[in-house]
Amino acid sequence: MTTTIRPLRPEDEAEWRRLWTGYLEYYQTSVPEEVYASTFARLIGDDPQDFSGFIAEVDGKPMGITHYLFHRHCWKIENVCYLQDLYVDPAARGTGLGRKLIEAVYKAADEAGAPAVWWLTQDFNTTGRQLYDRIAKVTPFIRYVR
Repeated sequence: MTTTIRPLRPEDEAEWRRLWTGYLEYYQTSVPEEVYASTFARLIGDDPQDFSGFIAEVDGKPMGITHYLFHRHCWKIENVCYLQDLYVDPAARGTGLGRKLIEAVYKAADEAGAPAVWWLTQDFNTTGRQLYDRIAKVTPFIRYVR
């Protein structure tokens, strides 16, 4: 099995949509078409304030994605990195692909001088949390939203 993690490119849009739709369905949500279009444009754009993304290929077939962004933090001088979305196709789960995608974001953060990478997940994501517990530290913060 040959795995490649690389930045998203314009020609990845159809497979990215397939994977991001799977991610959204896992979290029992959906977004309108204009959000798909806007998000993908930001992911492949060159504005450093926008999102970035990686796609994971297994033997040439796209099987996972992650989206991340850098943002200011009041407790640090440097920007920190928020890993917003992470998804691995069910056919590739348990192969280490999720870990490789997170490690690619860690590497991008290191290269950008970001001292922290953080993300959220839902409490029912037990499989994902088993991985996260091995490669990151859970915090006691509770999220509120308006």
